[in-house]
Amino acid sequence: MQRRSLPTVLAAVSLLLAAGCSPGGGPAAEGGSGAATAQRPGSGAASAHPSPASAPPAKGSVQVTGTLATGLNSPWGLAPLPGGDLLVGSRDTGKIFRIAADGGKRTELGSVPGVAAAGEGGLLGLAVSSKFGTDHQVYAYFTTESDNRIARMIYNEKRPARNQLGAPHTILRGIPKGQIHNGGRIAFGPDKMLYAGTGETGDKSLAQDKTSLAGKILRMTPDGAPAYGNPEADSVVYDYGHRNVEGLAWDGDNRLWASEFGQDKWDELNLIESGRNYGWPEVEGKGDGGAARSGFTDPVVQWKPADASPSGLAYAKGSLWMAALRGERLWRIPLNGTKPAAAPQEFLKGEYGRLRTVVATDDGGLWLVTSNTDGRGTPRKGDDRILRLKVT
Repeated sequence: MQRRSLPTVLAAVSLLLAAGCSPGGGPAAEGGSGAATAQRPGSGAASAHPSPASAPPAKGSVQVTGTLATGLNSPWGLAPLPGGDLLVGSRDTGKIFRIAADGGKRTELGSVPGVAAAGEGGLLGLAVSSKFGTDHQVYAYFTTESDNRIARMIYNEKRPARNQLGAPHTILRGIPKGQIHNGGRIAFGPDKMLYAGTGETGDKSLAQDKTSLAGKILRMTPDGAPAYGNPEADSVVYDYGHRNVEGLAWDGDNRLWASEFGQDKWDELNLIESGRNYGWPEVEGKGDGGAARSGFTDPVVQWKPADASPSGLAYAKGSLWMAALRGERLWRIPLNGTKPAAAPQEFLKGEYGRLRTVVATDDGGLWLVTSNTDGRGTPRKGDDRILRLKVT
């Protein structure tokens, strides 16, 4: 468990108050053959997606309106910059690129030092600071020779290409690594805190071990300290009992949702609350096929791994949108508060292969990243790519 000294925790609190898949391929592996103290932790006073006046329609639509980029090598993390351009990271090479939202011009920023890509590990999630306009910080979750960690780097676009990233400053280290189940998604929440989804690395026992950072969702300050309001004041652990979390998104009422790989039975969409136990490995899916077991929180929606094996998650137009790897499709889950407003709806089945990351745009659309060059897909001409979607 990542612990900080009492003075560090008190300093972090004061600052906030002042500011007001198993080996062998198959479905068990990733994709199978794939803050004011009155606010709820994980929420904020305002949201980029205001709560809709009513539930979204039962049936939606998806239209691919363009291809922004092609020929990407093992893309994983995607982070929008102020103004609309995108940062995309390559899992296997450790490189980060900037792609212009208008025209798709590609600029290599540089490589993240220390990335040791193997199995499902490498350069994974990306995020930009909630104060990017002033601090120019880019955050990365990546695998090293010894662990998974989160670091931040100053991005200076005025420097020459391939030399625009400053030296990484590690804010959190010691997240267990493995050939599988490294988690990797990071995102800043409406509360300006940094969240990270981790995996249990194939060691199931770590998910229930609250002293381990594996199989958890973590919540921390931008400096990597435990965030005020966490279940334990000296820990970044926000909840536990996860197998492999690769999708994080907040709805219009600032509720946190996470998509998670199951093993042989059920993939999950979970509504995340502080301190809850989401069951793995004791439970997979809703009560493991029977009555809900005391102390465990059931998923809101579940899928067979062949239909999903979910990675990225985004919120737009009153629905959650979940990218599926093995399932090779995009799932729409319309929300009515904390429940689905209708049955999940699938789109793009088999049209673009494995789908890794989905990110909402400012105008209510989506960016969608394919994942066919990750060693498990079948690359097509032009893979991998970033698609622009219009959705309802």
